[in-house]
Amino acid sequence: MEIENQYPIGPASFVEFSTAAKESALGDIQFLPNALEAAILNLDEAQLQTPYREGGWTVNQLVHHVADSHMNAYIRFKLGLTEATPTIKPYEEQLWAGLNDVASIPINVSITLLFALHQRWYAALKDLDDAAWERTVFHPASQKELSLWYLLQMYSWHGRHHVAQINGLRDKMRWGYW
Repeated sequence: MEIENQYPIGPASFVEFSTAAKESALGDIQFLPNALEAAILNLDEAQLQTPYREGGWTVNQLVHHVADSHMNAYIRFKLGLTEATPTIKPYEEQLWAGLNDVASIPINVSITLLFALHQRWYAALKDLDDAAWERTVFHPASQKELSLWYLLQMYSWHGRHHVAQINGLRDKMRWGYW
């Protein structure tokens, strides 16, 4: 059961490039802010400080994490689109989730940031030709080149994954959406 709470939509999976798969993943990028905003609708401060599973991050931390992660993702895509196999910068997401801004800044700031960020990100990606998705970045932590197509799928999953964690907590705790 704990694995289901940790990965409510399952682990990330990857498919070969196709126009249909690309459009679906781009839709996830475009509409993630709406889905995340709906997932936190009407939650009070005590609910926002509730971990989505035992030992997991709080809803507050999840929302700020998505903003942190997707800011990094946007930069990774921009580097991948403008440089030949750039080395991207990993970051310690667990440590970032423990920083003061996560504890002290209301989540509406990260939601607002995500709306602006995803508008820019989607605009940067929506009209790329198929060859652009083959461009790569180098991830030093995994010592691998990753294609932009791989990254699109990863971040498409990432947003849906965290929204599902929050919605799963809402369902478990019987917190309505009213």
